[in-house]
Amino acid sequence: MRLTAIDLTIIALYFIMMVVIGIIMKNRAKRSKDSYLMGGKKLPWYMLGLSDASDMFDISGTMLLVSMAFLYGFKSVWIPWMWPVFNQVFLMVFLSKWLRRSNATTGAEWLGTRFGLKDKGVSSSHAIVVVFALMLCIGYMAYAFVGVGEFLEIFIPYETVKDVIPFLDSNLEQYAVGSTEYTTALYEAKHLTAQVYGVAICLIATFYSIVGGMHGIVLADFIKYMIMIICSIFVGTIAMIHLADSGIVFAEKMPLGWDNPLFGMELGLDWQNILSDAQVKLEKDGYKLFSAVVGMMFFSGVLKSLAGPAPNYDCQKILSTRSPEEASKMSGFISIILLPIRYFMTMGLCILGVLYFNDLALSRTADGVNFESIMPAVINKYLPVGLVGLVLAGFLGAFMSNFSGTLNAGQAYLVNDIYLKYFKPDAERKQIITMSYLSGTLMVILGVGLGLLIRDVNMIFNIITAGLYGGFVCANVLKWYWWRFNANGFFWGMLAGIIASAIPPALSVSGVTDYFDGTRMLYYFPVFIIIQLTACIIGSYAAPPTNKETLINFYKTVRPWGFWKPIHEAALAEDPTLQKNRNFGINMANVGMGITGQILLTLLPMYFILSKWTGFAIVAALLAVIFIIMKKTWWNRLTDF
Repeated sequence: MRLTAIDLTIIALYFIMMVVIGIIMKNRAKRSKDSYLMGGKKLPWYMLGLSDASDMFDISGTMLLVSMAFLYGFKSVWIPWMWPVFNQVFLMVFLSKWLRRSNATTGAEWLGTRFGLKDKGVSSSHAIVVVFALMLCIGYMAYAFVGVGEFLEIFIPYETVKDVIPFLDSNLEQYAVGSTEYTTALYEAKHLTAQVYGVAICLIATFYSIVGGMHGIVLADFIKYMIMIICSIFVGTIAMIHLADSGIVFAEKMPLGWDNPLFGMELGLDWQNILSDAQVKLEKDGYKLFSAVVGMMFFSGVLKSLAGPAPNYDCQKILSTRSPEEASKMSGFISIILLPIRYFMTMGLCILGVLYFNDLALSRTADGVNFESIMPAVINKYLPVGLVGLVLAGFLGAFMSNFSGTLNAGQAYLVNDIYLKYFKPDAERKQIITMSYLSGTLMVILGVGLGLLIRDVNMIFNIITAGLYGGFVCANVLKWYWWRFNANGFFWGMLAGIIASAIPPALSVSGVTDYFDGTRMLYYFPVFIIIQLTACIIGSYAAPPTNKETLINFYKTVRPWGFWKPIHEAALAEDPTLQKNRNFGINMANVGMGITGQILLTLLPMYFILSKWTGFAIVAALLAVIFIIMKKTWWNRLTDF
């Protein structure tokens, strides 16, 4: 353990500050349900944007990004399309405005805007969204839990605490050092230690998020993000200094094409003669036919993005903004504030990992080096005293942001869509706040419980992106763009999607299939889409259309484009001044420029840290052009539908 008294003091002061924020914000959060769950819808868009970016700047995700940058170099900028990161662009351009106009509290409550309250299937569609949202929230909490445990175990390893925490002692002395039994027992001991750390940090995060509500979460996120900006600048600068002064020829440490974001049909990276473990990992990941994989990620990503935000903390922040225009601004601000800062740190840690790989104490799995451990190993060894504590405080804060934002979203669904809807619609303010506390506690228990069953970050990442998101798409795309789609179709589409997309992961976890090996899960996506689309269409036509009055009200309020001709004509008969939303073309042009801008924002710090000034200048110039154009085509037209 390399943590000094200074580092530990910084971390302790940070945690004390988070607890104090929770206590200070307690009374403000208690004013009303909206104040607790949504900050009273009075928080400025840039604060909510910083908070949302803070939620996304998490430990688990950053560990993955550093490992991807190490293995794939500049080509790693395309891999997050698996998530997909560019869903923020669709939100920024039009979907955040559409969602915010509903004035709902949760994504499930939004269904009342679209399908009404009496339509056949409304109750079941509402229930399926709540179930999906809670599954997603629990998955995200487990994802954060696993990451923070792995992260902390590097800094406070099993060997230093086994005598302090008796149940961690695995009696390794009974096995021969280096034997298979010894390696397995040591891995299990380290994994258990990581779980203990995860539980401890979750308890602290639970306190300030449950007590402080949305006000406390946003303020804590703002403070944490300021810390992360400082840390990112220092880490990137340190990497640049080492790169210049180490005397190591960086080009000899990486395969040809590592520093080029462009690619052909195949990935084209060969680690074999440089680092055989890296070559093994690349082959297992399955990105060899890179063009095909990126194409599939883009295809699935566009559909996922057209569906709008998943019912998690991102959706909750959009619904918490003061107006539809501010909702769009918030979503656009996230990419600008998040990507350059996050990748400045990511690339800095990656460069230090490449330079000093052989000197790092990296954990190992049955398949070789665990490349996800590069980030904590570099922080532990190559950052100076004080900065280690600040970075750890920032990343632990990142965990708490992700965890608490997800927890807040889960509480909103349990309180608003279950307790108030089915059990006590006339509950008093005090009863609502008490139920918020209890629901938050339940969510933590379920999230941590799932995390205890997960072996690594990549596994839970795949469960969320391939399993949960795979069942989300069709029903949530059609609800925006097709008037004939009704609550019955939504229910059957969601149910079929969740069941179909859950079967392969379940079989994989049980060892029946190898669904999570490499990119195989991408090739199941079209199958999921066909199943969902069939269920959506059959379900829709098996029941009458949604009440016309509800559809007209939705159309006039949300103002979507798409297949709404009959409803537009009916609305026009009521209001001859009504104008049709003809912004599809300009919206798609802005989406294209926005996605390009995201890639450029990611590449900018990568070129900067490696001092590749020609590439940096080209990227900066292209970004400037995109900003100038989108100022006219997006920012100046925020009030146009």
